[in-house]
Parts: sequence; C-alpha cells; structure tokens
Amino acid sequence: MPNKSVAVVTGAYRGLGYETARQLAKLGYRVILTARKGAAGRAAAEILQREALDVSFYPLEVTSGASIQQLADFIRTEHGRLDVLVNNAGIFPDPSPWEDGSSTIFDADLETIRAGFETNTLGPLHLCRMLIPLMNNHGRVVNVSSGMGQLSEMNGCCPGYRLSKTALNAVTRIFADELKDTGIKVNAVCPGWVRTDMGGQEAPLSTEEGVRGITWAATLPDDGPNGGFFRHGEPIAW
Repeated sequence: MPNKSVAVVTGAYRGLGYETARQLAKLGYRVILTARKGAAGRAAAEILQREALDVSFYPLEVTSGASIQQLADFIRTEHGRLDVLVNNAGIFPDPSPWEDGSSTIFDADLETIRAGFETNTLGPLHLCRMLIPLMNNHGRVVNVSSGMGQLSEMNGCCPGYRLSKTALNAVTRIFADELKDTGIKVNAVCPGWVRTDMGGQEAPLSTEEGVRGITWAATLPDDGPNGGFFRHGEPIAW
C-alpha cells in the first residue's frame, strides 16, 4: 500500500516506544521502529510483524549526526515522505533518587547532565531538523517529555533528567512557532508514571495507558493543537 502514512518512533525496542510503534501500526501506519541496539530492535520489529503489522527496523543512534542523516536518506529513498515523528528515545542519567542521595544538584556530575542533554534534548532537536523537511508541510511531531521537566512544578534532585526535559519542552515550543503557518504540529507529551524499565514496577500506569496520549498527539486532526504540553490528551502547565 504505497499511500500508507509513514511514522518513525525512536527508542522503540521496548517500553513506551515499542507500544507506540504497535499502536500506530494498528491504526494503519507504516512504522519505522528505530533503536540503537540492533539485535533488540530487529527482534521487536519481528514480533510486531508476526502480529501482521507493517513495522520495519532501522538502526538509529540519536546522539550521532551521521546516524540521523542515514535515517533521513533511507526515508527519502524508500518512502519519499514522513508523516509522524515520535521522539521517544531517552535516558535517565542521574543516580536513582530512591537509592542514592547523590541525585542532588550539588553533587551532580556535569558529564551526567551533558549526557541527559545529548540524548533527551539535542537528539530530538537534530531529528526534527533532519526529518521535518520530509513531511512536506503536513505532519505530526511528538516529543515525549515528562512532568519532571515542568517549571511550574519543579523540585529538587535528578538535574540531568529534569534539565534535559525542560529544554526539550523549549525545543517543542520553538519548532511549533516556526512551523505555525504550515500543516505540521509539534507537541510535547508527558505519558505519566508508567511501568517501564525507567519508570519501575511501582508505577501506576501500564504502557498501553501511557501511550494513549502519545498516539493521540501523533494522530491529531488538522484543527488540533500545536505547541502544547499534554498528559493523557489534556493540557498541562509548562
């Protein structure tokens, strides 16, 4: 089906990214599942293929400009366009606040903070710059953020993660404003506290519940919002 919409989901070999890839494929998208771990990414795509879903794997290291360029070239050559970009790949670079008191900003290693920015902020920024031009003025970008990046509710600890997500929210606003006269919508989504490797097993939400807000933002109608921050489809404060 050559006219199927094409979606890219980063960091999609497990957790929220994997479930996002599944749900978008169920909605009829041709999904490019990306991950830096090649074997795990291919295995994840094969599982979804066995569910009769249109999902393929492409290796991507979001901190590598060369890797992002290769993905862009692949999409341009193989598909000719992109309709949805879900910037899901992310890390929690800080020591666990539940296990290690060194999560305080006073003790935070600057390299830890830099690592958070490289993956959680600069990776999505670079992907937007390279892949949005493939949307031909109509598409959806979802930056998977976190309530821990809200300035309105900013607390202590975990500066590597918090700062990178606050900056990702700013990246979202900048792109949204520069694209406001096009058919491209750029929004940030907090999936909530979800039971993933990052969220832990004490989290109240399943991956299916956490992904609902992501797929909502990825499939917005033409009169949907642009430049907002949402949780479960409802706006939240920056």
